[in-house]
Amino acid sequence: EAFAPTSLEIVNDSAKHRGHMGDDGSGESHFTILIEAPAFAHKSRLARQRMVNGALGDIPGDRVHALAIKATAPETTT
Repeated sequence: EAFAPTSLEIVNDSAKHRGHMGDDGSGESHFTILIEAPAFAHKSRLARQRMVNGALGDIPGDRVHALAIKATAPETTT
């Protein structure tokens, strides 16, 4: 909701990390977020990741061991 995304996909990658460090056995320890939103236009990759982490609050690092973020802006035409 924070970004009014045009596309959002959350992928649970936990099964790929079963038995590795950070796997708490819950099946919800590793995720990838693919998000496209106009709010990311003209922002660096790092700024986009910081924006997403800020919106997630205590989820990364507290309830989720690993989070990959792929944040993009919709392509614009002139």
